[in-house]
Amino acid sequence: MVTEKFPSYWHGISPDGKTLVYCAGRNDKWDVYRIGIDGTGETRLTDTPGLNDGPEYSPDGQWIYFNSHRTGRMHLYRMKPDGTQQEQLTNDAFDNWFAHPSPDGKSIAYISYLKDQQGRHPFGQEVKLRLMSLQSREIQDITSVFFGGQGTINVPSWSPDGKRIAFVRYRAL
Repeated sequence: MVTEKFPSYWHGISPDGKTLVYCAGRNDKWDVYRIGIDGTGETRLTDTPGLNDGPEYSPDGQWIYFNSHRTGRMHLYRMKPDGTQQEQLTNDAFDNWFAHPSPDGKSIAYISYLKDQQGRHPFGQEVKLRLMSLQSREIQDITSVFFGGQGTINVPSWSPDGKRIAFVRYRAL
C-alpha cells in the first residue's frame, strides 16, 4: 500500500520509478496527486473546480498529462511534475479523457465521448479513440465510433515500440 488515504486511484509512475501520480478524493474534491513510491510526501498538484483525473507521466518525465472538468467540459491538459504550467490541450465539442503519451513522447492517444457526460466517464457510450501530435496539436481519429467508455483506455495502453494501442470495445447486448 502506498497511501492509507482514500479514495485514491493510481494512474502512472514516473520514468525514474520514484513517484506515482493518481486521482484522489480529499475533502469532497477530486484532484491529481503525486506521492513518493515509499508512500511519503503526498502532494496535491491540481486545485480547480471540477474533477481532475487520469494523470500519466510523459516518457521523459517532463510532463504529467491529465483530464479536467474545470471548464464545464472534460478536456485534456498537461503540467510540469510539480503542478506548475498547467496548459489546456483540447477545446472541442467532445468529452476527452485519459491522455496516454506515446513511447517517443511525440503524441498522445485518448478517448473522446461524443456527447457531454457531465464530468463522468460511464460505460456503454458512443466513443472514439483519437491521436494528437504534441508538436502541431493536430488531432486525428484512430478509430471509428464504437460502443465503449469506462475501462476502454483508462490505463497506459501503448506497445513499447509505439506501433499499437490496446483498448477495450464493448458489444451492445
